[in-house]
Amino acid sequence: MVTADQLWRSVRDEAESAFARDPLFGGTVKRAILDHADLGGAVAHQIGERLGKGVADRAQFSRLAREAHRAAPDLVEAASRDLQSIAVHDPAVTGFLPPLLNYKGYVALQAWRLSNWLWRRDRADLALLLQSLSSDSLQVSIHPSASIGTAVFLDHATGIIVGAFAVIGDEVTIMQNVTVGRNQALPGRAPRIGRGVLLSSGATILGDVRIGDFAKIGAGSVVEQDVPDGCTAVGVPARLANCAEAGLPA
Repeated sequence: MVTADQLWRSVRDEAESAFARDPLFGGTVKRAILDHADLGGAVAHQIGERLGKGVADRAQFSRLAREAHRAAPDLVEAASRDLQSIAVHDPAVTGFLPPLLNYKGYVALQAWRLSNWLWRRDRADLALLLQSLSSDSLQVSIHPSASIGTAVFLDHATGIIVGAFAVIGDEVTIMQNVTVGRNQALPGRAPRIGRGVLLSSGATILGDVRIGDFAKIGAGSVVEQDVPDGCTAVGVPARLANCAEAGLPA
């Protein structure tokens, strides 16, 4: 992983090449990339463009994101690590510019980082508004009280729901239509997702459970018990497919 400043230089180089190569695309890349001084500015622009429903809203949300980035530079470093993670995990990606401009999961994750920053500063109403707007426009709903690490990749990012107080570690990949949330029996306890976990499309993780580091959850699986580190869980209800450790039945 390189720093946000180093990544920004690469993004700028890609944008300048794209600007010269395709005049029709040039206006978009100028507004989205070349008009900004750093990665934080470009990410703030994307948040405003995706969440705002009018010119005034777009300007307001972009300004809010820029203020947050100035107050908390770690938000920009997290955005940098998230973007680099896409380049590592998505074989369709050939550079940093396409996911920054076009991947709604990336924007949704940065919008969540902004809402979480607001939540932790007792600005719950505005944080929840951002969650609602992200759900409406990006089909990704992450509660601002959740905790999410860096180098996280929301792949395709349609129908993703992460509930209140869920914990998601670094280097996690979440496919489309995944739900991570509490159940009615234990409304105060949310799932904990370890580092490097893969949550495949349609997976549901419910309740007071821990998904261990580098575990894999199969497509369409429903998990309501712990999954040990490095194991794969598949099915409804989920069963361990490649290890017989304590947790789910093998």
